[in-house]
Amino acid sequence: MVDISNQPVEIRVATSQDVHLIHAGLMTIARHLDAVGKVTATPEDLRKHGFGPQPAFTVLIAEIGGEFAGMCLFFQSFSTWRGQKGAYIQDIAVEERFRGSGIGVALLRNTAAHVRAGGGTYLRLSVEAKNTSAQHFYQRMGLLWSEEERIHAAYGEAFDALAGQHESGV
Repeated sequence: MVDISNQPVEIRVATSQDVHLIHAGLMTIARHLDAVGKVTATPEDLRKHGFGPQPAFTVLIAEIGGEFAGMCLFFQSFSTWRGQKGAYIQDIAVEERFRGSGIGVALLRNTAAHVRAGGGTYLRLSVEAKNTSAQHFYQRMGLLWSEEERIHAAYGEAFDALAGQHESGV
């Protein structure tokens, strides 16, 4: 852990010039979960989908003394049951040397403030089952674990089949 008490944490909205930092943050998560081989996104994928005319996500970047310390990648969400806007946090990454220094807390709080400023009223996220340190962190921050919900996903061939790639879709 790095002592950051005498250095301010700067949090800013990422720009297209930050795609390599964002990608590095994703790789930090992948290394932490021993899943580097699962990351197929490239910095160019991030540039294409996050910084065009209809960005698919927003990223807040934390820096200390101009050095990348972490990031939070999220996108707008809507709760049909609540009738309100919010955000889904896809990734929070803190560089290993800055863990335990409050960077994750600052990123989560700034993300909530950013979402609130845009009219949002909630945050949602999911956590890898084996990432117990993240689960404990989110619980300490007041995010509740939902025992009633399970995430389902379709990727690759399963998605293509669902989208009717191989049949009429009827």
